Parts: sequence; C-alpha cells; structure tokens
Amino acid sequence: MASANSAEPRAGDATAEPRYLPSSVQGAVKILVTGPFGVGKTTLVGSLSEIAPLRTEETMTAASSGVDDLTGRPGKTTTTVALDFGRITLNPRLALYLFGTPGQQRFWPLWDDLSQGALGAIAMVDLRRPDESFDVLGRLEEQRIPFAVAVNTFPDTPSYPEEELRAALDVLPEVPILYCDARDRRQSYDLLIDFVEYLHRTSVLELQR
Repeated sequence: MASANSAEPRAGDATAEPRYLPSSVQGAVKILVTGPFGVGKTTLVGSLSEIAPLRTEETMTAASSGVDDLTGRPGKTTTTVALDFGRITLNPRLALYLFGTPGQQRFWPLWDDLSQGALGAIAMVDLRRPDESFDVLGRLEEQRIPFAVAVNTFPDTPSYPEEELRAALDVLPEVPILYCDARDRRQSYDLLIDFVEYLHRTSVLELQR
C-alpha cells in the first residue's frame, strides 16, 4: 500500500511545492503518536508527514534540570510542549492526521485533549528504558484507544523475545508489537501500514479505496 503522494517530493525538501489535501479525499482519521519523553515521537511524525510538520518544540533550559531525565539522551536539547502535527494521504480517498503528544506528565492535561476523537494510537517505546512507557500504555488502556507498541530501534537497543517483551510491558496478546528506526522514512511508513491494517482487521477503520 503506497500513500497517494509517495512518489512526489516531500514538503520540506528544497524542491517541494506546498501540499494541499487532494480533492478526492473523502475521509480523514486522527492517529496519536504517543510515548514517554525522548522516545522519538517528533522524529516519527516528521518521517511520515507529507507536509512540513507542525512542531511546538522549545529549548530545554536549566529550569527543567531534575525534572526531565536526560540519562541516555545527551544530545537532546529540545522538547515538545504542545503537539507535533503531520499528515499523510494513505490512498486517494483517505488521509491520516498524526498528532504527536508531549512526553512529560506535566503536559498530560493536554494529552487528554489530544486523545479526543483519535481512532488509534502508536505508542512508542525505548527498550533501554521500558519502564518509562508504563504510564502511557496504562492511559491508552483506560481510555480504550486501540494501539500498537512501536519499538524505536536505537543503535544500542537490546533485543528480547516477543513473549518476554509483551510480559514486561503487560500488554494483551492482540496488541501488535512493531519495530522501526523512526529516522528512516521507509521503516516508519511500513510500521504505519502495519498499524492501519491492524485497525482494519479489528473493524476500527474501514479502508477507503
């Protein structure tokens, strides 16, 4: 399954023209991209979006010292304070709107607002710090939002058998566990397609052709 604009220049490229939603699109679906601080949500939205993504990143300052744990994230200098937004036209009739959520608990009131109307969620996980994902996964279950676990594969990401990982994250057998390097557009796109097909199999999403 290729997106309707997959063969065209992407917004943000030097040669790209501004993109508008094709007139053939008859339906739009809201998808959350969520997860803990520093897991790669902004990167994934940017990799997938066919338009220049909207980002609300701010430079991290001394005020966040002791609040935001930068262990294992020495190069991180910004953080999302509201949302990331992107769009991908999945086929000529269906567009997905991607809403990336802030990762820190102090922004959770905004997370609740962003989750309204979401058909599903991609819950990103860093296996170097899997315990940081528990709260987000729990909130998705509480709000009954269908989701898939998306393991962002950093260079030093450890490998675990799926049964062990599923038990460690305490997710149900029907929840997909997917993998990608969020910096790689092709891997990110394949992950998104797997997630959309999961929503389709569970009758959450009707794929328009």
